[in-house]
Amino acid sequence: MTRVEVRISGLGGQGVVLAGQILGRAAVYDRKNVVQTQSYGAEARGSAAKSEVIISDDQIGYPLVRKCDVLVALTQEALSLNIKGLKEDAVIIIDEGLVEQTPETKAKIHKLPITKTAYTELKSEMYANVVMLGALTKMTKIVSREAVERAIMTSVKPDTAKANLAAFAKGYSL
Repeated sequence: MTRVEVRISGLGGQGVVLAGQILGRAAVYDRKNVVQTQSYGAEARGSAAKSEVIISDDQIGYPLVRKCDVLVALTQEALSLNIKGLKEDAVIIIDEGLVEQTPETKAKIHKLPITKTAYTELKSEMYANVVMLGALTKMTKIVSREAVERAIMTSVKPDTAKANLAAFAKGYSL
């Protein structure tokens, strides 16, 4: 790996920003160079949100994602807004319960029951972002499983750590 550009997109309230922070922290634990940025609408909850993470073995000279290697779309709007900014060989991870239409693309599309898994396995949609991180970690191998688990433990409230680790494991097994 030289440089990987990741965009996690969805709505405010889906944990998009936290997912990006956990991914970035995991990359640091794996001794990579990282830049993580985020943006969301003024409403915060319910408006478009995205978190971008650049992971590199080398120094990072420009802190914004230019063309994604990995796009996560947790809503139809997120996919529609971000589908144009992909590399040809990109990986797209889609929440199949919230994204109904996928446009033609050369990217590899993975439709997964992210929110459904969080709800059925952990009784809360709140863990969908960490379910997604499990799937992303296994599919892309851009960070190690151990580093993500450590990042989860240092990023979430202690009383939710066990459930978040369970959500990560569920996503890793999707």
